[in-house]
Amino acid sequence: MKHRIVVLGAGYAGAFAAGNLARRLSPSDIEITVVNAVPDFVERMRLHQLATGQDLAFRKLADVFAGTGVRLRLARVTGVDPGRRTVTVTGEDGDGELAYDTLLYALGSSVAHHGVPGVTEYAFDVTGRSSALRLRERLAGLGEGGTVLVVGEGLTGIETATEFAESRPDLSIALAARGELGAWLSPKARRHLRHAFDRLGITVHEHTGIEAVEPTRAIAADGTSIPADVTVWSAGFAVHPIAAASGLEVAETGQIAVDRTMRSVSHPDVYAAGDCAYAIGENGRPLPMSCASAGFTNMQATAAIIARLTGSEVPTTGLKYHGNHISLGRRDAIFQMVDRDVRSRSWYLGGRTAARLKSGVLKGAGWGIAHPTFGMPKRKRRLATASDRAGVRAAA
Repeated sequence: MKHRIVVLGAGYAGAFAAGNLARRLSPSDIEITVVNAVPDFVERMRLHQLATGQDLAFRKLADVFAGTGVRLRLARVTGVDPGRRTVTVTGEDGDGELAYDTLLYALGSSVAHHGVPGVTEYAFDVTGRSSALRLRERLAGLGEGGTVLVVGEGLTGIETATEFAESRPDLSIALAARGELGAWLSPKARRHLRHAFDRLGITVHEHTGIEAVEPTRAIAADGTSIPADVTVWSAGFAVHPIAAASGLEVAETGQIAVDRTMRSVSHPDVYAAGDCAYAIGENGRPLPMSCASAGFTNMQATAAIIARLTGSEVPTTGLKYHGNHISLGRRDAIFQMVDRDVRSRSWYLGGRTAARLKSGVLKGAGWGIAHPTFGMPKRKRRLATASDRAGVRAAA
């Protein structure tokens, strides 16, 4: 029987991992199944652009995996049973169950509501295509002078606010920040960010926590009412409770606890990559939920899976951040270099050059997803015998 690898999720982490596994392992030994709820690869880093009305091309996953041997199952994951090594799903074909020998859990994250009243009922977000399209429709219906409040001063909040302000100068855009805008940036980069907000006419409410969202306003912790025909919630991410409910060991965040190779610390047949993995970086701190982390963790997970299945020594790939890249609309951006402890260095790159660099990163990621067999080795690696793999497990 072939070794069954099931990949849950086809975002940046899952899609890259599935293509890499198919590229490097012999199809005579393995079968790879990818489970994803939607038929397209969604470039999450572009969803704030989609919300403004920009037309984005979405690649069909069926086309992405065509000719790779990867099987695509369009369904939503409803449960994982690591004891039986099965996954339950539901989709257009009804309910089903998939058995696996190795599971790569890459279901990503969604917006974190933090229990704030009104967020679920009235706020919008850009963490998924359906939610971005819902926001797109709402923004299209706003007339001149309409008010939009973006809640959250992280990368998503900054990129969303600046994209909206550039694309819809007829609207009044504001951002609510719990602390100081761009506090983690170097002084020069922080000034660049503030100049961009001033140029785009974005109002910033610093040191302002939002404690309630209503249909036409948000209420700050001090009772201040901030007008908002549309509130966009970008105050962090949360993972789905499926992992915790399955019996896998998880952190307080609900993320799957993994070792240095992205292998579950409680179930050795399960690996995690992307936002759902509670992985420790080279600086001894948990990796943040981000696209960069999806890249680090999927490369480490696939390298470990391939090595253990082929009886090779398990390598360790880098888990070190080099910087934050922040779009400020289509013609401006900031690239902030960081040190080992993810503290901003004095040097940064800004303006059109940084914007072109960010555009290149996005295009490169999209191209990589669309060409999963690029650089395919002439001879794929065969699986080791059971005794060989047992020896590797004992040494790991």
